[in-house]
Amino acid sequence: MGPALLETQGVMKRFGGLNAVDRVDFTLAPGELVAVIGPNGAGKTTFVNLLSGALIPDAGTVRFEGRDISRLPIDARARLGIARSFQIASIFPDLSAVENVALAAQAHAGHSFGFWRPVRAETTLLAAAEAELAGIGLAEAAHRPAGQLSHGEKRLVEIAMALVTKPRVLLLDEPMAGLGVAEARRMVSFLASLKGHFTILLVEHDMDAVFALADRVFVLASGARVADAPPDAVRADPRVQLAYLGDDADAG
Repeated sequence: MGPALLETQGVMKRFGGLNAVDRVDFTLAPGELVAVIGPNGAGKTTFVNLLSGALIPDAGTVRFEGRDISRLPIDARARLGIARSFQIASIFPDLSAVENVALAAQAHAGHSFGFWRPVRAETTLLAAAEAELAGIGLAEAAHRPAGQLSHGEKRLVEIAMALVTKPRVLLLDEPMAGLGVAEARRMVSFLASLKGHFTILLVEHDMDAVFALADRVFVLASGARVADAPPDAVRADPRVQLAYLGDDADAG
């Protein structure tokens, strides 16, 4: 594994008396796909929020290419190249898929979201958005209102909104959530196509997807790191089997 692109050192986040993330050390090397797993309440989304800038740590540091970004807000981290998707798709349902993606490119370039209407006339942005949607297999859906897309298509559009910004690091928070069997297979195939081209942190409950995709699996429980190893080693770890993989209610 090469030098870290994104890392944390002793990072902590408290909510009242609860340590949601408790002194976590983590590294993500260029080109890696690392999956973060753990039961509900393990601190996974809080951890992603600390990486993206949605939350500021109470202690410890977050570094990007060796630079301390712990107190940088989410927009500043996005400009550095840290993009994320959310557990619930965040798109404008009345805009077309291509307009949503073009809007993300426009916002990343520093324009206000208040200027979303002119995006329809910005041919360069629309061309880039159409190319991104074609690349994820949504060319035929590009000009349909996003609100009319299937749940899986909406998740893909949101990822396209992140990819169009040309991120250095892609943070994906449960992209498989709510997908049917066919859509889940499509998502796994798409994420597999991104491996090696993007540095990815994947928070996911779908263990089949995790073990199919991850170079390394990072396990959290009660905000603390339990394991950090290749998938086969994590699968064989008795603590992980007991706490995360042996109970369908926790794992999926």
